[in-house]
Amino acid sequence: MWSTVATGFKLGLSVFAVEQLLFLGTGVSWLIFFGYAAINGQLSLAADDRKLVCLLGLINPTAYYLILFAAYDRLPAHIAQPINYTWAITLALLAVPLLGQRLNKRTLAGILISYLGVVLLVLTTPAEGGHVDALGITLALLSTVLWASYWLLNTRSKAQPASIMFWSFTVALPLISAICWYGPGLPTLDTTAFGYALWIGAIEMGVTFLLWQRALRQAHSSAKIAQLIFISPFLSLLLIYLLLDEAISLWALPALIVIVFGLVISQQEPTNSPA
Repeated sequence: MWSTVATGFKLGLSVFAVEQLLFLGTGVSWLIFFGYAAINGQLSLAADDRKLVCLLGLINPTAYYLILFAAYDRLPAHIAQPINYTWAITLALLAVPLLGQRLNKRTLAGILISYLGVVLLVLTTPAEGGHVDALGITLALLSTVLWASYWLLNTRSKAQPASIMFWSFTVALPLISAICWYGPGLPTLDTTAFGYALWIGAIEMGVTFLLWQRALRQAHSSAKIAQLIFISPFLSLLLIYLLLDEAISLWALPALIVIVFGLVISQQEPTNSPA
């Protein structure tokens, strides 16, 4: 499901503005998290977590997806998607100042290898005007900082993940609606809008997150389950090739292999969040 989102982002952004696509996706995600949390009795939130979810809502989905969609709007999907996957590397780097963790040699080697793959991907990709959009690359890298920060902040709460997601999206939905209203305007709610709302809201931002959390809880080894997520960028590249009219360099697959290899060898603990 996650391997379809790069294609979904690009197709959706060809029809809607960044703010409109985020508005549609957030609305559907909010409904999904509300339904799941209500059915499982996870709507309540401790007083200590209320300020935290306000901050989390500003980060995800508001700032994170605005920046990520803007990156996809400026970059080919096969560049934006692998860069976004380096959030795991960013998380390891941010954990040093925020959690007081140390980077061992294995993690450092993985970081260097992954970013070498990013450099290879950017330098070998054909682009209009002979260069890749520098602002798009910056936005894609910034999105990894926001996503990693979101999960590090999540460690401060003992609430159920569905509860945190519901309340953070509850905080974000009015804000995103206002941004969309005063920006490009709210999208017309036709069949096209509903289609992309379900695609982005359910697959990228909703149902898949819940499936991922359940898989981690049911698995005998979270580490083995976590490694399966690295299949996603390769499936995504195949879908981009088949469904999007992008000029993909012959170096795209080798660069992606380098990025994922660096991510795999840098893993020290099983990850508990999606990419």
